[in-house]
Amino acid sequence: MTADALVRLRGSACGQPAHPSRPTWQHGRVTAATHSPLFPRVPDSADAVLEGLDPEQREVATSLHGPVCVLAGAGTGKTRAITHRIAYGVRAGILQASSVLAVTFTNRAAGEMRGRLRQLGAQGVQARTFHSAALRQLQYFWPKAIGGSLPRLVDRKIQLVADAAAACRIRLDRGELRDATAEIEWSKVTQTVPADYALAAAKAGRDAPRDPAEIAQLYAAYEDLKRDRGVIDFEDVLLLTVAVLQDRQDIAEQVRAQYQHFVVDEYQDVSPLQQRLLELWLGDRESLCVVGDASQTIYSFTGATPDHLLDFRTRHPGATVVKLVRDYRSTPQVVHLANGLLSQASGRAADHRLELISQRAPGPEPVYTEYTDEPAEAEGAARRIRELLAAGVPAAEIAVLFRTNAQSETYEQALADAGVPYQLRGAERFFDRPEVRKAIAALRAGARFGGNDTLLEDTVDLPSQVRAVLSGEGWTPQPPAGSGAVRERWESLAALVNLAQDCAAARTGATLADLVGELDERMNAQHAPTVQGVTLASLHSAKGLEWDVVFLVGVAEGMMPITYARTDEQIEEERRLLYVGVTRARERLHVSWSLSRSPGGRPNRRPSRFLDGLRPGSGAHSGRSGSGAPGSVERGFTGATASAPAVPRRTQRSPARCRVCGRTLTDAGEMKLMRCDDCPSDMDEGLYERLREWRATQARRGGQPAFCVFTDRTLMAIAETVPDEAGELARIPGVGVRKLNRYGADVLAICAGRPVADEDEEERDGTDANSSKK
Repeated sequence: MTADALVRLRGSACGQPAHPSRPTWQHGRVTAATHSPLFPRVPDSADAVLEGLDPEQREVATSLHGPVCVLAGAGTGKTRAITHRIAYGVRAGILQASSVLAVTFTNRAAGEMRGRLRQLGAQGVQARTFHSAALRQLQYFWPKAIGGSLPRLVDRKIQLVADAAAACRIRLDRGELRDATAEIEWSKVTQTVPADYALAAAKAGRDAPRDPAEIAQLYAAYEDLKRDRGVIDFEDVLLLTVAVLQDRQDIAEQVRAQYQHFVVDEYQDVSPLQQRLLELWLGDRESLCVVGDASQTIYSFTGATPDHLLDFRTRHPGATVVKLVRDYRSTPQVVHLANGLLSQASGRAADHRLELISQRAPGPEPVYTEYTDEPAEAEGAARRIRELLAAGVPAAEIAVLFRTNAQSETYEQALADAGVPYQLRGAERFFDRPEVRKAIAALRAGARFGGNDTLLEDTVDLPSQVRAVLSGEGWTPQPPAGSGAVRERWESLAALVNLAQDCAAARTGATLADLVGELDERMNAQHAPTVQGVTLASLHSAKGLEWDVVFLVGVAEGMMPITYARTDEQIEEERRLLYVGVTRARERLHVSWSLSRSPGGRPNRRPSRFLDGLRPGSGAHSGRSGSGAPGSVERGFTGATASAPAVPRRTQRSPARCRVCGRTLTDAGEMKLMRCDDCPSDMDEGLYERLREWRATQARRGGQPAFCVFTDRTLMAIAETVPDEAGELARIPGVGVRKLNRYGADVLAICAGRPVADEDEEERDGTDANSSKK
């Protein structure tokens, strides 16, 4: 049971940019809470663990008895506080390392926590996600409790749901399939059985993708199918662990004998099922420390609820409560906006909001920009990002955050057009990339047989060794031109080179073997090194991360709050989601919105209601604290000056419907075509092929991937629409102002059956003409 299934992360800060930290708490100044130097020296005593903590963090660290509730605002150093608490308890002999279980919600957060604890001299503490801790226990006790081996765990349940739907003769499109899968997950984490789904969904205000009776039928068929195939899913891991601990008192006592002290991070995100598991781990003891912020509850659709955090003092009347409100991450200007957002909030979470106090020097005011349409907004963000890169801001310190993943494509195209490297958070994992796997294999071989490798003969340190090895895998001192697949592969290798440089700077005499060990541990924890590309991410996936510069895009009614957020509770969660986005920024924050979706569209959008009273020119709001609206409003693309006139409140937008069968469209690709994928197409196949040939030529000339010119979907939409003038072409999603200006004449000529001028031919003609003049 004590065998560690996850290799512990060595040096969680390795590969991250080093930020200077203040040495001690004095004169109102404090050690930076969210950054630490690489591989710092392990404190030589328990008291030394407390050095550099502010008074509130120190109170957390020294409150080791009884229940403790830490209410920690964004950027206030909560991870620092709880890891120093564990380390102080272990170093002081109050806590036994092997008896502490710290749980959080992501492998990355758990890996970071293990790394920090090791740096503080508290090795042996178990820091895991709820699921990995439960799975470890389930694997150990299954033969004793049930017999045999644990059923196979399926990574993704969506195919099983599809098979269950087919068995029930329920036809689901891709969007409905995803939504139905989410409903099943919600049901399981809220401990709702199929027979009770309809009533529970109605009580919770769930917006089911199909008739609740159909979802209940599908849920029951899914459970039967799993049983028939002998597999379990992610939620079953928790359900089965709960069942074993409830039914077998002897096993529950064995677990409780192992773990005497519990720490729960991000407690506002705990589901009813996770709370039940925590209660079974605890038994009748109260050696528990929870950390959370109700204002960052953004996962209620998965069953998460802040009620457990807000009710903690009711369940534990004698609990010690500590509030962390000193914000070390963001400038006063960013913090002011974050506080302003929450000052307008309502509901129970808002009643427990924390007023943050920035500990950083003043920075620039947030910039608010209005654009005519979404492509112009994306191009404006790309233009500003290119300016930041030219000014020396690292690409890895810039993020573009949006409400839905469907918004990503527009920004991918805009950044590609601008020649800006980017990485899409939530896409292929770093260590799963083929070039990374090959590079690590080469580094491992170099570490093992380096004495016989001629590439390493003239190398003198770790970075030069890594550069020499990776030069054989495609790494070059200068990045390749463009931003396509070749550039992405180079960026992956460059991230490994940068990691080697950071590790060498942090650890004197570091070797290739040390680096390979670091990479193996990071691979197990999925803790990727920093890739030098602008991050594109949804607001949900950005939780727990931070950047120097953040672009919050699409902050308009209908997107923020999202159209389907109708109840007061749903609206307030959307506000909290924007609050999370704002608090990701350390220094610079750009907030933008567009008046219409596509060029030439009706300008009937308005900025998000959440910005009322906070952005200049938007009027005062009725909040509980002073309003004031610092910042600057700009007009994007139109060239107008500040203080844009108010835009009329947008009317309810009619849903996009398939022009063939009339079904409501939710998938971004289908909305681009204005038809279902499986509905018949009236596309001109010959025109489509001519467009593809033209696109290949353009991509070759520009040294970029074909999709950077136009995606397949956009070409299909053009071939189905066959536009005959620029305005009609501009209304096709994926054809922005920049692409219209650059490619519009060619595309319209192809659609009209006219020849397209050959640029290479024109250049040759010009050369011949000049030669004749000579």
